[in-house]
Amino acid sequence: MSDAAARRSGPGTSDDVVELRVHGAASAGAGQALDLPPVEQVAGDRNGGFYRPRHRCPNAGAADGVTVEAYRWGDLPSGTVGRTLSLVFLLPFMLANLAIWMRPGNHGSDATVRALCRLLALTLTALYVLAFAGVALDLVAWRCLASPHCLAGRSWLSWLGGRPTGLRLAVLALVPAAAVGLVWRASTRPGRVFDAFRPPEAEVSGHRLGTVGRWDAEPLVGRLRSVHVAAAFATLDVTLLAARASPGASAGTVALAVLTGAVLAACVVLLCTPALIDRAAGDRRLDRVTSTLRTVAVVLTVVVAVHVLAGPARWHEGGGLPGYDAILTWLFVTQTTLLAALGAVLLWRRDRRPDDTPLFGLGALASTAAAIGLAVAYSAEMVYRVADFLDRNAPTAAGPAAGPSRAYIWAIYGFFRAALVTLVVAGLVTLASRPGRFRAAAAIVARDHPDPPAEAGPRLRQVRRAIAKARFTESLIPLAVVYACLAGLGTATTTIGVLGLRPGDVLERYAGVPADLVTFAIAFGSWVIAAIILGLVVGAIFAYRTVEFRRHVGVLWDLGTFWPRAAHPFAPPCYAERAVPELTRRITYLVGRGDAVLLTGHSHGSVLAAATVLQLPPRISARVALLTHAAPLRRLYARLFPAYLDDDVLREIGARVGWRWLNLWRDTDPVGGWIFSPHRPGAPATVGGPAAAVDRRLRDPVEVVAPPGDSVPPPIQAHRPCEADRRFAQAARELVERLREPPDPGPR
Repeated sequence: MSDAAARRSGPGTSDDVVELRVHGAASAGAGQALDLPPVEQVAGDRNGGFYRPRHRCPNAGAADGVTVEAYRWGDLPSGTVGRTLSLVFLLPFMLANLAIWMRPGNHGSDATVRALCRLLALTLTALYVLAFAGVALDLVAWRCLASPHCLAGRSWLSWLGGRPTGLRLAVLALVPAAAVGLVWRASTRPGRVFDAFRPPEAEVSGHRLGTVGRWDAEPLVGRLRSVHVAAAFATLDVTLLAARASPGASAGTVALAVLTGAVLAACVVLLCTPALIDRAAGDRRLDRVTSTLRTVAVVLTVVVAVHVLAGPARWHEGGGLPGYDAILTWLFVTQTTLLAALGAVLLWRRDRRPDDTPLFGLGALASTAAAIGLAVAYSAEMVYRVADFLDRNAPTAAGPAAGPSRAYIWAIYGFFRAALVTLVVAGLVTLASRPGRFRAAAAIVARDHPDPPAEAGPRLRQVRRAIAKARFTESLIPLAVVYACLAGLGTATTTIGVLGLRPGDVLERYAGVPADLVTFAIAFGSWVIAAIILGLVVGAIFAYRTVEFRRHVGVLWDLGTFWPRAAHPFAPPCYAERAVPELTRRITYLVGRGDAVLLTGHSHGSVLAAATVLQLPPRISARVALLTHAAPLRRLYARLFPAYLDDDVLREIGARVGWRWLNLWRDTDPVGGWIFSPHRPGAPATVGGPAAAVDRRLRDPVEVVAPPGDSVPPPIQAHRPCEADRRFAQAARELVERLREPPDPGPR
């Protein structure tokens, strides 16, 4: 056995204290987290593993018997460029899944909000299928293949040109079916990868945050996956049957439509009954029901395709695919209705405590509306671009591939309007909040640097701008609600397509806006959507390759993929389902061999550390201390996820580690912040007891003039890790000393 293998399998030499560092979104390398020379892996694999400095390095261990170790999890939510790019296109599913975790802390609305979030997630799957059906069935099979102008010069399509309509539809129905199979296959792989990592179950916290990672999510994901696959194939069946029924519905068409409706109804009933879909992992009865429903839907799709292929009735040629526009529009009507119902429930049953209004109780609505808006934009842009490609400047607007469905044109108009108005509101909010933010920043700088030299003026202005910019995070909350309302209104506007009207006709008739101008605006909006999608793709590549860019993009991405898939099974996999159990197991092993553990977490690493502490049994957490820095626990997570992170959870985390917890934060940080009290100079503590000693504010920058021997002043650290800061080292030494104190025997 090699030395590395021996270190992996054997307990090794016991150390006094192990400082276990968990990096944040910005730190991708174990060496960077350790702030030391070359490292070697001692546990885990290449996606998530534990690293220590190599023993032959002179700085391999810290003084006083403290060994540093890093847990690298950066590849769990992203990994290779190909996987990262795929996650970009799953972004609407991720936002829809995020909504169910953003529900308010009011337990009275819990079941209703979960059901509505899952139904809205199901509509995204239906929209996904309809987008591919719009390209393959409407634009290509129905319109282009019936048009000599569209087929001219396209040998890759001409082999189907002139074929019977039923044959064209049945063959090209394989495209949306393959699209369903693609996300179906992709959603099953992560579950098998993470299946080997299971945390201990005994003596863990009863709070909801403690279930993340400990909760065996795969059975629920499997049930949701079966329901969504069944609904996806049923949506394809509805599209084909609506086209088949256009010349007159036969008995066979009616019978198949009834069976398809029954499949969709069963999917809705299952999602509206949390007591059924959320059964314990050990109860496998519902798994058989959902898998049977999925199988029935797949077989039914095969039967429907054969019926379309072999049906004797003649087809009505011309125009768009019969029934497709109506199906798409009524889907938008359904989404609008569900969004209105979700908003009403959230407002009616919101937590009415005056000191607790995260996102005004509308976090789930904002995330769902953003998911729908983005999904509609993706779908509309794909169909619009393909229609534009097929048209090739057709001489008449009545050409077979003359344009996408009216519902998609309304969708592009609604998205462009929501994005434009949100940008205007964001600009107004930025201007309105600027004086207050700069006044607060000036007061902070004046307290931190009371007697600066004259040459420090430019540097002081830079620090004030950094603090004012960091404080804009709080202004994003009303902006999220504004966008949610506008996106919901955009979806509602799309329902006008039921009347058979186009945006240009409506605005010219009732608002006096020229129809040509509206048409130009919609075409421009389509290119804006294309630019946004391209920006997301480029951003995903740079987020993977560039650490600096990852600091800005990775925070939002890691926030979304921290939560298990409980609403949409096609969302990106949850990295916490592996990271939290793995950290729990590693800490349990280290304490079991006689070490104490100082657990440090930067940025999202602090969230992983908090969830890990909640899963440690008391006998293990009694030998653990916690050091967080740039932590978004209070500033982001408590506001966005009030049902899972509140003051009670934070205090239990402190109690579990015996209040051996220090949190370092900076005013220049736009993401992290204080946990219990800001402790700004001149301001009294806002809490009492042991919680008052948790937070420690770090002045940033340390000085505004260059120190002796240097030509530039110290940098503004903002959200960067603190490991290289001497104040981090001091806090770590303090916690190490507290870990070495003999345990308190308690009252006799």
